[in-house]
Amino acid sequence: MLLPVADARTVRRQAGALLRRYRARLTRVVAVQALAAVAALALPWLLGDLVDAVATGTTAGYINRTGLVLVAVVLAQTLLIRYAHRDAMVLGEEIFARLREDFLSTVTHLPLSTVERAGTGDLLGRTTNDVDRVQWMLRFGVPRVLVTGATILLTIVAAFLASPVVALALLVGVPIIVVSVRRYLRVATPAYLRNSEAYARLNGVLTESVEHAATVDALDLGRRRRARTDRAVAEAWDTEVVTLRMRVSLFFWLGISFTLPVATALVWGAWLVQHGAASLGAVTTIALYAMQVRPFVSELLFWVDELQVALASLSRIFGVGLVEPDRTPSGERPGDEHVEARKVRYAYRTGQDVLHGVDLDLVPGERLAVVGPSGAGKSTLGRMLAGIHPPTGGTVTVGEVPLVDLPEEELRSHVALVTQEHHVFVGTLADNLRLARADASEEDMHEALAAVDALDWVGRLEHGLGTEVGSGGLELTPAQAQQIALARLVLLDPHTLVLDEATSLLDPRAARHLERSLSAVLSGRTVVAIAHRLHTAHDADRVAVVEDGRIVELGPHEELVASGGEYAALWRSWQQD
Repeated sequence: MLLPVADARTVRRQAGALLRRYRARLTRVVAVQALAAVAALALPWLLGDLVDAVATGTTAGYINRTGLVLVAVVLAQTLLIRYAHRDAMVLGEEIFARLREDFLSTVTHLPLSTVERAGTGDLLGRTTNDVDRVQWMLRFGVPRVLVTGATILLTIVAAFLASPVVALALLVGVPIIVVSVRRYLRVATPAYLRNSEAYARLNGVLTESVEHAATVDALDLGRRRRARTDRAVAEAWDTEVVTLRMRVSLFFWLGISFTLPVATALVWGAWLVQHGAASLGAVTTIALYAMQVRPFVSELLFWVDELQVALASLSRIFGVGLVEPDRTPSGERPGDEHVEARKVRYAYRTGQDVLHGVDLDLVPGERLAVVGPSGAGKSTLGRMLAGIHPPTGGTVTVGEVPLVDLPEEELRSHVALVTQEHHVFVGTLADNLRLARADASEEDMHEALAAVDALDWVGRLEHGLGTEVGSGGLELTPAQAQQIALARLVLLDPHTLVLDEATSLLDPRAARHLERSLSAVLSGRTVVAIAHRLHTAHDADRVAVVEDGRIVELGPHEELVASGGEYAALWRSWQQD
């Protein structure tokens, strides 16, 4: 499954809405670009007049005055071009910044269930490759398109003002340009979309192989992963070949169309001068315009190609906003803190359930440990209990209200999940902690850090909570990063907590110490701890044993050990290790 891709109409509508926010700025930039283009066009015009004047006889004073005007025009053109480029570049940066902010806002509100089904490769491709391509177009393409577009248009107007009959030579390459560009545009966007999708799949394959390298080695999947990588690379290569052939064909015909106007202007102009239909100065002016406009036409068509790449990427970026929500708040409010699962089923793929009719009634304030072999469905059950995924069948409720009927903000005030995965964001430690509660005071943050045994090492930092972390800042150890994630959980202060192997990156002694510290803080709250270390189960009020997507045993530690079932076997095996 890939995330949606916006159609051409949606891309035009959203791109238009984005640009309309900067309508006044765009108008000003175009006006300055037009003035710069007019200054550039004055040079051939003045030279053409000078040629006619010399041909009919003129004075040295006239030539000197024309030379001074030419110098003034060059200086004016230089200043106008500088400010035109500057304004256009600044505008491009601002438009891109707005696009990036809107995109990141959309990404951070995507349903996790959709992201997990789509895989990391597609979303990663959109947030990296596609954003980079649009960034290139907005930062450099938009300014240059404004410059070249204004210059070409005004050059044609100036040419026809100078001599309409000679200026017809400038249009001789237009039919070739129109036919070749139209043919190219019909196939460009679909081809670039396939190219982006191929790279998204390649990103996904490489990311999965790197992130799960230990599993690949343990299960001897190296050959299979290499074969999958080879197929993904071959697919990306094939799409590159297709887009390259399109560009080669386009630029071949464009090269011909660029040469024709100059040659035609000279031949056609010579014939007109011979028959008295045009002056030598007019022909000189038009020929200079033809030479002057060639690089601008070439550059504009280059950006037309880049625009197709950017539009394909925009359709993928805007497509993220088309993801349907996986839940709709009903407006109901929970009457109490009682969390209950009834006949819960879940399937990552249709028809392939990983949970099979699970029933679980959490007693408010209890500690429940969920144990079982890898792949049994423990983490999936934890996500159901935390409201991360809507169940395929059955319900998970809090206070008799389905979790998926609650707004996300309210849901997190009831149930929160901390997994093995964690992230340290660029900023200070205080910034990272306040992601959980924006109004947290320093005292609140110190209490949260103390609860997870992190206050000592944070206190030893020179700047304490003001220490910069993340990329470019202090690099935290995996254990420290996990402690920060757990401190965020303490600040969030929900009544029910789901810890999905939350201490797995700590060594056993540190993990046990941390969990004991958490026990004091989490007193009175409902805690579901999913762990592979059975000391967690020993300390719990009840233990749920999950196998093949079902709860096969449920009860206190002592009872399950005494019963001699699956849990007793796991306990004996763990003690022997």
